[in-house]
Amino acid sequence: MAFTGNYLCTSFKTELLEGVHDFRNGTGDTFKLALYDNSASFTAATTAYTATNEVANSGTYAAGGGTLTNVTPTSSGTTAYTDFADLSFTSATITAYGALIYNTTPAHTYTNPSVCVLDFGGAKTSTNGTFTIIFPTADSSSAIIRIA
Repeated sequence: MAFTGNYLCTSFKTELLEGVHDFRNGTGDTFKLALYDNSASFTAATTAYTATNEVANSGTYAAGGGTLTNVTPTSSGTTAYTDFADLSFTSATITAYGALIYNTTPAHTYTNPSVCVLDFGGAKTSTNGTFTIIFPTADSSSAIIRIA
């Protein structure tokens, strides 16, 4: 299996300090989630979206993945966090081992910079059905993106 864990990409951390990513709902950047097969190789060093080893188009899943709905960033205590609404692909036959979240409309001259790598821990499948990514609760201890 090529996925070896869940990571906030190192380049993403630097890009936050450069003002590249805007997570505000409605006025911020557009983020997408792409699904990958077991030949994909992603780590914290992943810097941008790639179509290499992305799962095939099926049902409502198309190359590049699906557009995510941002949860506006907030904070609790000393932790800032943001998350996304769950994402579903219908009428899809998919076997995915992981995903990449990336920004399609970043500031500056970046092209589809990566945000985070999601390792599903094995094959997740749908057969002519609904393939759903369920994001954790948007709070300071569970949100998909947390800065403490």
